Amino acid sequence: MCRNIHTLHNFEPAATNDEVHAAALQFVRKISGSTKPSKANAEAFDRAVEEIAHISRHLLEDLVSTGPPKNREAEAEKAKARSARRFAMPV
Repeated sequence: MCRNIHTLHNFEPAATNDEVHAAALQFVRKISGSTKPSKANAEAFDRAVEEIAHISRHLLEDLVSTGPPKNREAEAEKAKARSARRFAMPV
């Protein structure tokens, strides 16, 4: 899984269209192996991003959760703490 694709389900407020599009773009970049497609592939690349974003929005709308919604700021702090532990320089 691409490390830049973040969980979008069960957040308050819900994921925005921009967040869903960014995740779809990262996914298409990962599976295509290209960050910027050639002119010959640009249409297929853009269409794939839009289709994946579209179906991802449907998925997020249909998913249910029994847990309380997550807070973006709290999740970001947890991620920073994990990163600090992971990449801590030994003294």
